Amino acid sequence: MRFLADENFPGPAVAALRQQGFDVAWICEGSSGAQDEAVLARCTRESRVLLTFDKDFGELAFRRGVPGECGIVLFRVATESPEEAAAVALAVLCSGKDWPGHFSVVTPRGIRVRRLGGPLSM
Repeated sequence: MRFLADENFPGPAVAALRQQGFDVAWICEGSSGAQDEAVLARCTRESRVLLTFDKDFGELAFRRGVPGECGIVLFRVATESPEEAAAVALAVLCSGKDWPGHFSVVTPRGIRVRRLGGPLSM
């Protein structure tokens, strides 16, 4: 599975995921400042799942229609450090969820998953 970390995704989290063997591209490496639409277009073009802390991607994904090979994991957790964000990201992505084709919201209480273009599921 391939991921694209948004600009607001902490560098230590990107590094930790890469160290665990995840294929993670990062917007900060070559596309810093890219508009949200361009970020989603890259996810589509490269069949990647977006990792973000930016809740604007929810509306954009449903309005724009993200293809099934893509997905979005929105982190809605407050972390006190980039290292804590890395630990949360590792735990979440190692949980074995099916990220492509879904809009997933990570909260302190768990993970809500909604199929892109379909009904809400848990």
